[in-house]
Amino acid sequence: MRMSAMNVGPLTCDKGLLVAFASGETDIPTTAVVIEHPKHGVVLWDTGIYEAVADPDRRADYWGAVACSAFKPDAFTRDHVIDAQLDRLGIKTSDVNYVIYSHLHLDHAGGMSYFPGATHVVQRDEIRYALWPDQWTRPIYCQKDFSDIRKLDILEIDGDLDLFNDGSIRLVRTPGHTIGHQSMILDLPNRGRVCLGADIGHQRGGFENMTPFPWDWSVSAMSLTRKRMMHMERSGVPLFLCHDAGDFGELPSEGEFWD
Repeated sequence: MRMSAMNVGPLTCDKGLLVAFASGETDIPTTAVVIEHPKHGVVLWDTGIYEAVADPDRRADYWGAVACSAFKPDAFTRDHVIDAQLDRLGIKTSDVNYVIYSHLHLDHAGGMSYFPGATHVVQRDEIRYALWPDQWTRPIYCQKDFSDIRKLDILEIDGDLDLFNDGSIRLVRTPGHTIGHQSMILDLPNRGRVCLGADIGHQRGGFENMTPFPWDWSVSAMSLTRKRMMHMERSGVPLFLCHDAGDFGELPSEGEFWD
């Protein structure tokens, strides 16, 4: 089994949207991962942003004015879209057998419709909340991303799961940022265990200082999740956050792989 990371959504936003009380503006990546499993084929971790957002004339209609203003996707191009990135790796969208979602925000579930033949793995309460979110979280659950959701093979899970019952891909429920957020632990043959924490923290400093994200679904749940994941990291499992540039820079990308 091997994995490679992709930046599927370079964004620019105020630091205060990532870590409460921070000031200034910052550029961030959005991490997705492609995994090649020896028995179960190609597995994706998150799907990034939909292609319409790469078009300045279409993005506001697709994402809405609030999201476009907050996350400024000016650096996002058609080449960043997940189908284009997979193509550069020699992988067709039809080759993807499983798509796993950390959660269903617009920078993580935007590529859902590119994979009609895959099994889509998501926490049960996340998919239900995404389709009818609280009003204050609606701008970051883009309903256009879910236009094909009822046509897809959805594997709803409730809690932790060893996806293939072989220890290679473990999903760990990590609520806080969203009601049904999950993280993934890979056990690579040569490198060992690696945890993709997604949005349990948006910046490494905010994560380590337990500073909340202004749009976290529950600060209390996030605090419990972070403590648990910090303990895991101290035990020797490296943890990578989705939107931290330093974390992304440590992952293999652009045709490089960890195995």
